[in-house]
This record gives sequence, structure tokens and C-alpha cells, in this order.
Amino acid sequence: MLSIDIPGHGVLRLRWLISDFNGTLACDGELIPEVIPLIRVVSEDLAIHVVTADTFGLAEAQLSGIPVKLTILPPYGQDQAKLDYVRQLGAQSAVCLGNGRNDMLMLREAALGICLTEREGACVQALREADIVCRSAPDALDLLLNPKCLIATLRR
Repeated sequence: MLSIDIPGHGVLRLRWLISDFNGTLACDGELIPEVIPLIRVVSEDLAIHVVTADTFGLAEAQLSGIPVKLTILPPYGQDQAKLDYVRQLGAQSAVCLGNGRNDMLMLREAALGICLTEREGACVQALREADIVCRSAPDALDLLLNPKCLIATLRR
């Protein structure tokens, strides 16, 4: 668990990291290499779940041997499926990473929603629902590893 006291915002007690795959941890279906060691370190504090439409069909192979639980969603209703997944784990203890329209509900519901603008870009609605916007997955994961930076971003 990761506990972060953010002045004017409250204490985040995070147990779960729920992430999209493509456009978030991967580009064109290929896992971003810098993400791998960061996931290993973050997984010491948070259980990591990757919930994806798997557009390129590569998520299982790309995440093999990495400490994450992978869930591949059916083609329709993915936004609601991701939201339901977050709620089932406990949104109040979740940090979510995503960039697409199908991520916006989970970004809104999570205790901490982080929208990423990797090479694929980000859906405007997802940006609006997030608490934080980062350029890349490594930047977002670094925030979780350096809580003072997270505090600086979210404090009132």
C-alpha cells in the first residue's frame, strides 16, 4: 500500500494501479521499455492490473514475466467494463492510468486518475476527467515512486 498525505486534498491510501495498455504502457502494441523496471518497483507497493481492449493483440506476450494481472476486454462497452473493474477492486484505493475515451470513467472514479499523452495522444474527455496529466507512463510511475512530486502537483 502507498499512503500519501496531500495538504488540502487528504490522504491517498492506494492499493491498486489499474492501467490501460496501448497508448499508456505501450505504443503500437509494444511495451515501452522504460516502463518495465518501473512496474517492477511500483509492484512492491501496489497490485498492478492492466485492463485493455488490446487493439494490437500483443498485450499478453508483451506483459509476460512482468508482475501484472492482465484482463482483455470484449470490443464493446469497454468504458463501463473498466469502471466496473475499478469499482470491484475499490475505487477509493485505486490509481488509474489511461489516455482513451474508454478510460475516462475509470479516471474520474479513481482516487487518483492520471491521463497520459504518449505518442498516441489523449482523448480530451479523458484529460478532463483525470486529476493529473503526464507526458508518459515512465513520468506517471515516477510520480508514484516520488510522492513529494505528487504532493506538489495536487496540494491546494
